[in-house]
Amino acid sequence: METDTNKFLVDCGMFQWPKEIMRLNYEPFLFDPKEIDFVLLTHAHIDHCWLLPKLYKQWFSGKIYATSATIDLCRIMLEDSAQIQDKNTKEENKRRKKQHLPPRKPMYTVEEAAACMKLFTPVEYTKTIILNENIEARFQDAGHIMGSASIELFVTENNKPARQGGKKKLVFSGDIGQRDTPIIEDPTTIEETDYLFMESTYGDRLHEDDGSKEELLTKYVKETFAKWGRLFIPSFSVERTQELLYIFNIIIKNGNFPNEKIFLDSPLSIKATEIFKQHTEYFDEEATNKYPNAFDFPQLECTSSVDDSRKLNTYDQPCIIIAGNGMCTAGRITHHLLHGLNNPQNTLLFIWYQAEWTLGRRILEQEKRVWLMGETVDVKLDVAKINGFSGHADANQLMRRAKGFTTPPRKTFVVHGEWTAQTTLKWELEKIGFTCEIPNIKDQIEL
Repeated sequence: METDTNKFLVDCGMFQWPKEIMRLNYEPFLFDPKEIDFVLLTHAHIDHCWLLPKLYKQWFSGKIYATSATIDLCRIMLEDSAQIQDKNTKEENKRRKKQHLPPRKPMYTVEEAAACMKLFTPVEYTKTIILNENIEARFQDAGHIMGSASIELFVTENNKPARQGGKKKLVFSGDIGQRDTPIIEDPTTIEETDYLFMESTYGDRLHEDDGSKEELLTKYVKETFAKWGRLFIPSFSVERTQELLYIFNIIIKNGNFPNEKIFLDSPLSIKATEIFKQHTEYFDEEATNKYPNAFDFPQLECTSSVDDSRKLNTYDQPCIIIAGNGMCTAGRITHHLLHGLNNPQNTLLFIWYQAEWTLGRRILEQEKRVWLMGETVDVKLDVAKINGFSGHADANQLMRRAKGFTTPPRKTFVVHGEWTAQTTLKWELEKIGFTCEIPNIKDQIEL
């Protein structure tokens, strides 16, 4: 964003899938990082925060404004990202050496990710922060993950008074969560804006299931255990894993669950869960009063070390393995699938979004043979999906959000979604009087 006096960013995240898009992560920024005055960060998922250490490395020295929970989650997310980059770069350089190619360096190191954290400044929901004499911001609860925010931005250009049209309001939706999601509060309704930047992840779909999350989760657990198999659940470390543990705890307390182990096999998920325990101020009333200590129950076993993770391959009882990452593109879940995809006793359960081009999406779309960790593996296990766990509002909920505005914005920019989701949401918004645009990458927009 550029005004007559400032340049700033809303989020600075990772380009994700397909490979030609991911290469953009390694290209120079389309701006000079030294000229950026500040960053407003909606939440701690890597598609929103991943490039912040790169920004810092290239001499950005302004403040990064985010909620306290987002800051704590970014600390572990960015460290984890740096560690993964280091590992992947070392493996890549072995191949490059054989090909007589020069070695590559990771985009940033663990030390640079840690140093970037000194730029973070905490903000509270609903409190207006004065960024300078021309720009103010207000963070509202987006209900997506702990600490996630929609951002209201108030900009005055050329010091014109509001009656002359000098002051404009922009709303960046961030990622919008579902209503009635466990643990965190519902998204806050925003009623007016001049310009809206709206996410569209599920703009063409509904979260419809043939039963409640508890019922379906219990069903797939019992069916898998009846085959003496393993239930694999690919894990997004922040929010979805904690919601899953929360639901498991409720099922167990209601006495409707087999007495078998649940392994949380993800160091990042384990760290994120500890941060959730520290930020109970973000919990909703049910999590605060009805289910305290929701992430602690006897059947849960955390496997932080690589050795403990490997031992699960020889575990001879039915069990549930929750492992990273959520789209099966890397992490410990890939090792478990390498050993378990070809066993019809097992079940692979997806409980969140699988992006195009990912291994998770290919398996979900019923590919019977996949390439995994340098090997071709037959998919013989059962594959299932529960839609209700998604952290994103579906098409109806996005429209409900849009109808919360007392009058349509002057312009709505539909962002953060696959093409069919964006175009479908655009059509639906235009039916209720919105004027919409789907911007392309590198487009410049004048407001």
